[in-house]
Amino acid sequence: MIAYLQGRLVFKDPTYVIIDVAGVGYQVKISLQTYSKIKDEEQIKLLTFLHIKEDAHTLYGFKEEDEKRLFLLLISINGVGPNTGLMILSSLSTEEIEQAILSGDVATIQHVKGIGAKTAQRIILELKDKVGKTTSETSPSQLGFLKSSNKIREEALQALITLGFPKAAAEKNISQVLKKTNGEISLEDLIKASLKTT
Repeated sequence: MIAYLQGRLVFKDPTYVIIDVAGVGYQVKISLQTYSKIKDEEQIKLLTFLHIKEDAHTLYGFKEEDEKRLFLLLISINGVGPNTGLMILSSLSTEEIEQAILSGDVATIQHVKGIGAKTAQRIILELKDKVGKTTSETSPSQLGFLKSSNKIREEALQALITLGFPKAAAEKNISQVLKKTNGEISLEDLIKASLKTT
């Protein structure tokens, strides 16, 4: 129904953005991939998918066609809803997901929070013939600039809680990652690494 939104970026968070389109503010859920590609653009265009449930209308946004296409493939799988699809796209890059599907790498997909062995196998089985056919080369995502350790910790914690992590587990994962990297890590990489530390 809504193919894309183009307007002024009013607010940006690792899990969602607010875009002002002709005076209407749209809240759009995004993955870490899209977050890292947005930078601090003032005018923004996101490809969107509108998910309608009885109790909610939720917009999901993507910076690139490849990511939206993969998202739509993922949510076509029984047992993979839009939030799980976004979690997969936040934990792994589009290329990593497609590579895992093509090579039958169940373990990589299973590392994503909320994905069990059966769902991972189903994703591989059902998407093996559908991915990789129209992939275009995407440039490696640019790293976000370093922020002060406390601010980055707070933002990462908020993002993990929004993605469904219990606060205590999220704090523990973030601390482990920051300890390994001496705090020298971008927000996107910190969230990504924390998603995998389970």
